[in-house]
Amino acid sequence: MAEPLLPDPRVAQEWLEAMLLLRRFEERAGELYAAGEIAGFLHPWAGEEATIVGSVRALRDQDRLASTFRAPAHALARGSDPGRVMAELLGRVDGLCGGRGGAMHVTDVARNFMGGFGIVGGHLPITAGFVLAADVLGREDEVALAHFGDGAAQQGMFAETLNLAALWSLPVVFLATNNQARPAHTPPERHADAADLLERAKGMGVGGLRCDGTDVVDVHATVAKAIRKALKRRRPILVEALTRRGHDPVTPFADRLVATGALGATARGALEARVRDRVEAAVAFARASPEPEPATLLEVPGPS
Repeated sequence: MAEPLLPDPRVAQEWLEAMLLLRRFEERAGELYAAGEIAGFLHPWAGEEATIVGSVRALRDQDRLASTFRAPAHALARGSDPGRVMAELLGRVDGLCGGRGGAMHVTDVARNFMGGFGIVGGHLPITAGFVLAADVLGREDEVALAHFGDGAAQQGMFAETLNLAALWSLPVVFLATNNQARPAHTPPERHADAADLLERAKGMGVGGLRCDGTDVVDVHATVAKAIRKALKRRRPILVEALTRRGHDPVTPFADRLVATGALGATARGALEARVRDRVEAAVAFARASPEPEPATLLEVPGPS
């Protein structure tokens, strides 16, 4: 099968920069986590850059996004300021949630990123609720995109939400990132293999599409198609993005842009340097931000 056509060079370069930002941000955050500057949990997203950026770039401003506990990556892809994302990871007052959310609960309502959720699959019914509320308010030109891992498909809320979304004609795009690797604690008979997710969704009245989750162009094209279908038919749809754990989708895309003339070698180096500078600036911003005062513990930070 031929590779999907590249978008305009300026668009392709922006996608590459966004993917590189996710990669370098994660690497730097991992160093801070190992050094004890980030407390709690930090779940890496290496290998998912193409799926995250490709799908988020298919959204319109009015569409809502909800993610897993890998929320920092989704916030960055949605356009959140890297400094405020890093400050949230460090638990500082200038974080997107005032330092109260941490890595698993980064939220940026101003950009319609409705947050990360620590409970596997717990955000699926909430995402459907966003669209239900939009319908009630007469905002019918809105969709919601829910990212989740293939493991969440074993949660009861996966079946219940798809069933309700189909019954209520809700335009929700459910995006399953299937890395095709069974976790050590999951028995083989309970693992969702690459073949059955779309079939299971079909049994609940939800159609589906599949894409190469390591190819940002294919992900974008597939999710954009899913959004159009969801809006036109007023139906939910499942997109399965097949990925491979440990696979690097960023370097091959950069190589492809250079090979096709969409990006010069010098420009590639400048882009990579710019991303590193942005990440270091984010770290400096986060470190300079104070920690919340204990007396403010019960205060609710305003929307970012």
